[in-house]
Amino acid sequence: MTSNELTEAPFVFDDLVDRWSSLSEADPVRRDEGQNLWQVLDHRGVAAVLADPATYSSDFSGLTPTQPDFETFRQGNFVGMDPPEHRKLRTLVSQAFTPRVVSGLEPRIHALTAELLDAVGDRDRFDVVDALAYPLPILVIAELLGVPASDRGLFQEWAATLFGGDEIGESLDMSDIERALDSIAPTVREMNGYILEHIRHHRKNPGDGLTSRLVQAEVDGVRLADQEIVGFVALLLVAGHITTTALLGNAVLCFDQHPDAAAQVRADPGRLPDAIEEVLRWLPPFPELGRRTTREVELGGRTIPADAILMANLAAANRDPARFTDPGAFHVTRDPNPHLTFGHGIHFCFGAPLARMEARIALRQLLDRFSCITIPSRREVEFQNPAVIVSARRLPLEVRRS
Repeated sequence: MTSNELTEAPFVFDDLVDRWSSLSEADPVRRDEGQNLWQVLDHRGVAAVLADPATYSSDFSGLTPTQPDFETFRQGNFVGMDPPEHRKLRTLVSQAFTPRVVSGLEPRIHALTAELLDAVGDRDRFDVVDALAYPLPILVIAELLGVPASDRGLFQEWAATLFGGDEIGESLDMSDIERALDSIAPTVREMNGYILEHIRHHRKNPGDGLTSRLVQAEVDGVRLADQEIVGFVALLLVAGHITTTALLGNAVLCFDQHPDAAAQVRADPGRLPDAIEEVLRWLPPFPELGRRTTREVELGGRTIPADAILMANLAAANRDPARFTDPGAFHVTRDPNPHLTFGHGIHFCFGAPLARMEARIALRQLLDRFSCITIPSRREVEFQNPAVIVSARRLPLEVRRS
């Protein structure tokens, strides 16, 4: 790529990274009058917010627009719940989605990655999102849940609708949320019906898969209702795979932007897990998490009233100079790396071990197969709306074989 082309086609995430870096140098807690919310920007403050669900609630009932189909979907989605409901559902789901279940997927992830890369093995150019970053996590999750992998095109359509964000501006407001809910309602309705039918099939025909385990999970004589299982399965099927898709694409983007770091990983593949953590710190797929205050609270020297909406900015916290040495640099050897990309406290990402495993296996095979991986033209890269998710939609590569 020529320097002229680089000038004409700036990297879209440069502006994001610059913004997050500048936020990390601002007051740790500040009022955003334009969006009518509070921003928490430092690592200590964000961690405190995420660790205290009694004060900073994940339940926005009554404060944000609602939509009947989406409310049905939310019944088993414990991301938006507080204790004790959150504890009940997470405990039940934990009986089925165990560390042993996740680790048992490793051989299959190796095999699926090899199959997907074999399919583009004779090409010098391919879209890594289309060839690997999208299909790998959805195939893994489909097999885990026992849903037909042949329906992955449908799952992709759902994810594109839920995370496309075409009707959302750069700064979210209530009207944006209302428009988004209305636009995705038919998709959520279709998804609910599909998953509910899948669950009922497993109730009648129990097996060894995750869905059958969810149906049978029990704590103190209580089992999950079908609609509660729908919420979790939808969370895993859609949000779970899109996060891993983003992580894989963002890793390729980071390595292309930082060739010295990529060379370090190639020279010592044992650095790959640390490199993945640095990718997560540098480009978190979901840079902010919303919370609602349940009471008046003092935070970062500011008084925040009850029922205020605040955004815990993970991306800014991941660049807090009080917590990270040289936070403005991409270091694949960074240790420790206490980034908050997977959250903190009771809502720490349930699928983090699976996402890390998939990224480690997929990136290792990608680097082993190809001695050179480059993004030939930034003009051809398409991105999701970063107000919804920080991720590439299309990421064409040029490769040379090892």
